[in-house]
Amino acid sequence: MKLGAVIGRVTFSRLDPQLEGGRYLIVSPFTREHYQHGSETPAGLSRDPSLVVYDALGAGVGQTIGYVEGREAAQPFEKSPPIDAINAALVDEIFYNPFKS
Repeated sequence: MKLGAVIGRVTFSRLDPQLEGGRYLIVSPFTREHYQHGSETPAGLSRDPSLVVYDALGAGVGQTIGYVEGREAAQPFEKSPPIDAINAALVDEIFYNPFKS
């Protein structure tokens, strides 16, 4: 699972019937800098490309989520839907304390 910030939503005129009830989010993935600077990290986009994530949990813009990519994203569905990433967790807080030698 990877973490990222929701920066927007996508609206479609048609959806696969098994995906109705969910929505698609635009997510900016966290990078090493997000973890190293902790709460001092200025809000903003990462340098990595943003991605579109299917969401059935109800995440909002500005929220941190945990998402899964690839074949695992289709596992919760009976038939494999046309998705590459799915929201797996709504993140409340992140604690990062790296080991220093």
